Amino acid sequence: MRRGLRHPGVVGTHEDHAPALAAELRAAVAGDVDFSVTARALTTMDASNYRRVPVGTVAPRDADDVAAALEVCRAHGTTPVVARGGGTSIGGQATGTGVVLDLTRHMGGIVSLDPESRTAVVRPGLVLDRLREAARPYGLTFGPDPSTHGRCTLGGMIGNNACGAHSVAWGTTADNVSSLDVVTYRGARLTLGRDGQGAPPGLRELVDRHLALLRTGYPAGLPRRISGYALDALLPERGTDVVRSFCGSEGTLGVVTEAMVRLVPLPADPVLVVLGYADESAAAEAAAGLLPYKPLTVEGMAADLVRGGTAALPRGGAWLFVEMDGAGPAAGLVRAADALDAAVVSDPAGQRALWRIREDAAGTATRMPDGAEAWPGWEDCAVPPARLGAYLREFRSLLGEFGLRGTPYGHFGDGCVHVRIDFDLWTGKGVRDFRRFSEAVADLVVAHGGSLSGEHGDGQARAELLPRMYGDELVGLFGAVKGVWDPDGGLNPGMLVHPRRLDEGLRFEGLPLVGLGREAARCVGVAKCRTEGPSSGPSVMCPSYRATGEERHSTRGRARLLHEMALGEVVTDGWRSEEVREALDLCLSCKGCRSDCPVGVDMAAYKAEFLDRHYAGPLGLLRRPRSHWTMGGLPRWLDLFGRGVNTATRLPFAARLAGVTPERALPRVAGRTFVSWFGERGSGRPSALTLWPDTFTNHLAPEVGRAAVRVLEDAGLGVSLPPGRVCCGLTYVSTGRLGAARKVMRRTLDVVGGVEGPLVVLEPSCAAALRTDLPELLPDDPRAARLAASVLTFAEALETLAPDWAPPRLDRPVTGQTHCHQHAVLGDAADRRLRARAGLTGEPAGGCCGLAGNFGFEPGHYEVSVACAEDQLLPALRAAPDGTTLLADGFSCRTQIADLAGARARHLAEVLAEGLEEGRER
Repeated sequence: MRRGLRHPGVVGTHEDHAPALAAELRAAVAGDVDFSVTARALTTMDASNYRRVPVGTVAPRDADDVAAALEVCRAHGTTPVVARGGGTSIGGQATGTGVVLDLTRHMGGIVSLDPESRTAVVRPGLVLDRLREAARPYGLTFGPDPSTHGRCTLGGMIGNNACGAHSVAWGTTADNVSSLDVVTYRGARLTLGRDGQGAPPGLRELVDRHLALLRTGYPAGLPRRISGYALDALLPERGTDVVRSFCGSEGTLGVVTEAMVRLVPLPADPVLVVLGYADESAAAEAAAGLLPYKPLTVEGMAADLVRGGTAALPRGGAWLFVEMDGAGPAAGLVRAADALDAAVVSDPAGQRALWRIREDAAGTATRMPDGAEAWPGWEDCAVPPARLGAYLREFRSLLGEFGLRGTPYGHFGDGCVHVRIDFDLWTGKGVRDFRRFSEAVADLVVAHGGSLSGEHGDGQARAELLPRMYGDELVGLFGAVKGVWDPDGGLNPGMLVHPRRLDEGLRFEGLPLVGLGREAARCVGVAKCRTEGPSSGPSVMCPSYRATGEERHSTRGRARLLHEMALGEVVTDGWRSEEVREALDLCLSCKGCRSDCPVGVDMAAYKAEFLDRHYAGPLGLLRRPRSHWTMGGLPRWLDLFGRGVNTATRLPFAARLAGVTPERALPRVAGRTFVSWFGERGSGRPSALTLWPDTFTNHLAPEVGRAAVRVLEDAGLGVSLPPGRVCCGLTYVSTGRLGAARKVMRRTLDVVGGVEGPLVVLEPSCAAALRTDLPELLPDDPRAARLAASVLTFAEALETLAPDWAPPRLDRPVTGQTHCHQHAVLGDAADRRLRARAGLTGEPAGGCCGLAGNFGFEPGHYEVSVACAEDQLLPALRAAPDGTTLLADGFSCRTQIADLAGARARHLAEVLAEGLEEGRER
C-alpha cells in the first residue's frame, strides 16, 4: 500500500510494510539493517529545527551495499532514501521519512593518500579530523574546516559544500574535490569529473538549452554561494565540471561512495592577528580590505558574544581574528588594517587561548545572556564581503522590528554570517513570526546580492525561499536537473526542489512546554558529544560514546530518545521505555555535558529523573537493580554498619547479592572514621570554616580528611564539623531515587541549615551535588540555595580564606585525574594556581576515569569503564616519568587508578600535608 504523493514522484512506505522492507534489505546487503524503535528515534532529527520519522536505517559496508539498498527501496514502493553522515546539518537535510543510510559505521576509511600529488581517496563516512591527522605528517591538510571538524564527515561536507574558517584561502569543499564515485537512485554508478565526465544521460543537453539563464541567473562576487544547485559549473567555459555541480546537492542527486580530494600545504609559520574595532559594522567593513594581504582566515565577532570579559582581547567592541603565514605578512597586515588596537601572537599556546575565545563565542550564541534559548533557522547566509557592514546593520534592525534577539558572528572575510535567534517555536504565533521573519530576511539578503545559505546548505529551512534569490525560471531548472539525475524522486525528497514549507514538521510540535521532553529538546544536534578518538584538552563529554562509538550512547542520542519518548510517536511506552533505559544505562552521570555541551544538556539530571519515574510504583521497586539499593544507599549502610560492611563483603556470593560486578573488589571501610578522629583531637582555633565529612572521606578515606585539617590549620584556619550526620544525597541522585535524595537533603539542611560561613568539601562529586543537585531538587527551600552558595573546594578555601599562606614547595611532576564533576560544575582554576604555587608541574588527565561512583561497579559496565580510563587516564599514567606524583581528588578516580594501574593516587590535601611534614623534619 502506498501513501498519497507528498511531492511529485515521491511515495512513502507505510509502516505496516516496514517488516517486509527490512527483510528484503537484510537479504540484499552485507551491512547492518536496523528498523528498531531505537534506530528510528535516533535519526528523526539532525542539527536543525525539523523532524522526519524514518522507517528504518541501513549501515552499508561498501558501494555494492549502497546500490543494493537503493535497488530494494526503489522496488519497494519508491521508498525515499537519505544519506546521513554526522547528522549535523542545520537545514534538515540529514533526516528522512524512508530509509536512512548511515555512512559512518562501515564506510569511513581512507583508501589512499598520496603526498606527492597532494590527493587522498576517502569514503563518505570518514570524519574530517581523521583525514587531517593522516595528512599532517606530510605537512598537508584538507582546506575546508567547519567548526564540526571532529565529527562531520567528508560525505556530508560534499553534500552541503561545507566551508569553514579557512575558505578565504582554500575555498569551499567543491574547490577541493577532484572526482566522485556516486550511485543514483536507479542504480547507475558514475564517476564524476570535469569535461562532462559522469554526467547522467540528458544533463548536458538540458544545460545546452539554458546557457543564457545559467550565465546570468547567479549572483556575482559571492565566494560563499551555497544555495541551490551549482549548475553554472556545467557551463562549457567553466569546464563542464560535473563534480563541482554535484557538490552542495544535499543528497538529492546521488549517494557518494568514494571521493578523491585535494590537499593543501599547512602554513609554515602561522601567526594570529587579532584586530580590535569600535563596533561590529567597523569590523565587517574592514574585513574585505584585508583580503589582498592573502589571509588564511578572517573571522569576526562582537563584544556581546564575549560574556567572560574582553580583557584578553585588544581594545574594541568587535574583533577580526586573522591568521597569516609568517611574521612579516602579519606585520604588514597590522599596518594596513586601520584598527583601534591589535595583538600579534606567534606562540601556539597563545594562539589557542585566543582562538578558544572565538570558538567559545559560537557556543555562547546558542543562549541569550538571560539564559533564553536561541535556535537555528537563519544560520549562515552570505553577502558579498564589501556589503557585509551594511547588511549587518539592517539585519540587526530587522531583528528589533520582530522583537527577536540574536548575536551574529562568522566568516567576515567571505561575507558569511552565523546567528542563532530566540525564535518562539513552541506556539502558533511564534511559528508564524518565524516564517514572516525568514521571508523578510531572505528579501534583505537578496537585496544585498547575497545567498540564503553561505555554508550549511538550504535543506528545508531555506529551499522554499529559493525563488526569491534565483527566480522561478532558474528554480524550475533545478527541478528539471533533479529529474534527470533522480526521475523517481527517491533521494532526499523535500530538499532543494519541491520543498516542504519552512514552518512544516518542526521538531517542537507536540512537545509539552515543561518537563523532561522540553529539557531534552534543548539539544540542537551539533554533536560535540560525538567527537571521535581520544578527547583532547579539558573536555569530558561524552565518555560512553568514545568507548562504544554508538549514537545511542552519546549525549545527543540519549536526548533524541527522550525527545521521542515525550512525543510518544516512535517511543510509545513513555517512562517504561526499555529503549530509553538501555541508552541511559551506559551514561556515567559524569556531568560533562553540563559544561561541554554548547547548549548545556544535563544528561546526568535527565537520567536521574528517568530512573526515578521508570522504577516508580510497587512493581518498579521490585525491578530496580540491586546496586541501586546497595551502592545507591551506601551512605546509609556505612552509617549503620561501619566496619561490619567489610565482613559482609567477604561472604560467598557477596558481589552477586550486592548487585556488583565480580571484576571489582569492593572498597574497604576504614578502621576509624574521620569524624571520630576529629572529635577526639578537637581544634585549638576558633572555627573559620566548616569541613564537610562526606561519606567517602569519613568511612573510606579518612586520611584525606586528616590531611586537609593539617593543611587548613597550617594556613591559620580553624576547622569545625557539622553538628550531626550529613549527606549530600549524591548516591541517591545518581541511581534515580529522587524521593530518597530529597529526604536525605532535608535532614542535612536541618543539621547545617543554621551553620554560618564557608563550607569546605573535599570530595568533588559531593561539592558538585551540594552546588547543583541540592538547590535543583529543593528549589522551594531557601536553605538549599544558601548552603549551595557557601560551598568551597579545598583549593578555593585556601585561596579565598588564607590568601597569604605559602604552600610547601614540592617541585615535582604530577599526573592523575581531574574529577568529571569538578570539571563540569566546580572548575579547577584554584587547583591549578595552588599546584603552581607548590611547584607541582604538569596536569592531571582530562576525560573521565570511567568508574563514576556506582557505574563502574554495576554488572555489564566493566568493559566500558575500562575503555573510558583508556581514553586519557591510563595512557597518562603509563607515560609519567619516575617520581611523578599521582593526584586524584575524587574517591572514584583514586579507586579506578588503584584497580587498573595498581598505583596509589592521593588527594591534593594529602600531598601538601606530606610536604608540610617533610619541611618540619628538615
